[in-house]
Amino acid sequence: MTNQDTVTGQLPRRSLRGVVALLCTAGLLATMAGSTMSAPAVVKDETFVDAQTPGILHIEGGECFDDPAHLPEAGGVVVRYRPCALGADNQVYGFVHADDTNWDPVALREFAWSACRQMFTSTWPDDTGQALRFYPVLPTRETWADGDRDVMCVVYRFGGRLTGSTLPSW
Repeated sequence: MTNQDTVTGQLPRRSLRGVVALLCTAGLLATMAGSTMSAPAVVKDETFVDAQTPGILHIEGGECFDDPAHLPEAGGVVVRYRPCALGADNQVYGFVHADDTNWDPVALREFAWSACRQMFTSTWPDDTGQALRFYPVLPTRETWADGDRDVMCVVYRFGGRLTGSTLPSW
């Protein structure tokens, strides 16, 4: 056996060990990256927050607020106002008033999405680069019975927080 045969015979084993080491390192890095990744983006729809979510009725047009969170000092899940300049999860961009009819959740939901969409597209006619989305906050059966006909239209950034007010300064 020559020296060249010995070297040639060892190359596949060394190459195999290198490939195994590379794969183990890649797997470890993927696991570490996965453990530090943020939670998946929240998809917000008409059921995300409603008129009976504690704190939501204290939010005015143009104001920002964070997603509902459990606050022991408040006794449960609440929505909290947050100054837009500090960054927030959501911003109210308007209100629409539903017709005073009998309670019809399907018709109310359709009206709310349509009216908020129309207000959204007129406020941000070219929102292609901002990645903004919207959702309506609806009255509930109980608040409707008390005369609540207002739908709150809310904007948010999918997959991230707002970094200030989103409202255009005309």
